[in-house]
Amino acid sequence: MKKRKTIADIMILLFMVYIIVVTVYPFLNILAKSFNDPIDTVRGGIHIWPRVFTTQNYVSLFEGGSNLQAAFRMSVLRTVIGTITGVLCCAIFAFPLSRPDFIFRKPFTAILVITMFISGGLIPDFLLIRNLGLINNFWVYIIPWLINAFYVIVIRAYMDTIPPSLQESAKIDGANDLMIFFRIIFPLCKPVLATIALFVAVGQWNSWFDTYLYARGSEALSTLQFELMKVLDSAAAMGGQVDIHSEGLRQARRNPEALKMAITIIATVPILVVYPFLQKYFVSGITLGAVKE
Repeated sequence: MKKRKTIADIMILLFMVYIIVVTVYPFLNILAKSFNDPIDTVRGGIHIWPRVFTTQNYVSLFEGGSNLQAAFRMSVLRTVIGTITGVLCCAIFAFPLSRPDFIFRKPFTAILVITMFISGGLIPDFLLIRNLGLINNFWVYIIPWLINAFYVIVIRAYMDTIPPSLQESAKIDGANDLMIFFRIIFPLCKPVLATIALFVAVGQWNSWFDTYLYARGSEALSTLQFELMKVLDSAAAMGGQVDIHSEGLRQARRNPEALKMAITIIATVPILVVYPFLQKYFVSGITLGAVKE
């Protein structure tokens, strides 16, 4: 039995190592190509380490004539503001739904759940955004993201696990609903709020379709992901030739692969940096509100 257990442990270990390699290798390969000389990259054979190390790919991207600097700032701005406002609005919406004394609790919850299965579609969404005057407006990145039905349900499920006696004792001491929410409920919901913040931040950072639909006419509102999409689309349409207006990209145009890898790393690394700080809340934030006794 001991021998069988040892063999099973070794097989599980080898399988997990294989999973790690398969998961990490593509990212390391992209990172190596992004730091490799664009002309040398044509030869191929680059795996997890650059053969001719250079930072020219990244320098060229941020030279004059490129919109990536402004796009990067816009992506950071929409992610920060969108995450803060989105998490706060979802938490405020979830709070009354978690209160047993709220008489419209069930109808509001039912309406919220219905929106997860039934959507008006792209055309009604566009007409609504246009009628609200949000076309080529920064707030088109914020207002449509304020409420998400799934996030509200998750936060409400977590709030349901908080003992009602805490709110009752606060009311006896003279606290109103706003004080109860911000001083008692909100701090106790830190795990689930951190988890939702991660979801919202990733969604905001990776979003490019809303820029394509609603902010394409304003160069100042372009985001990093939208610029990445344009580069990849340009390379595909021009047979591998990347059309970016920058003198420093002449060499990179001869092999757009290294350029695309550099942009991919720039668009990916910020989220990878933030994720470890929220990882400890991730599992607890999702599971603690899932089981009720």
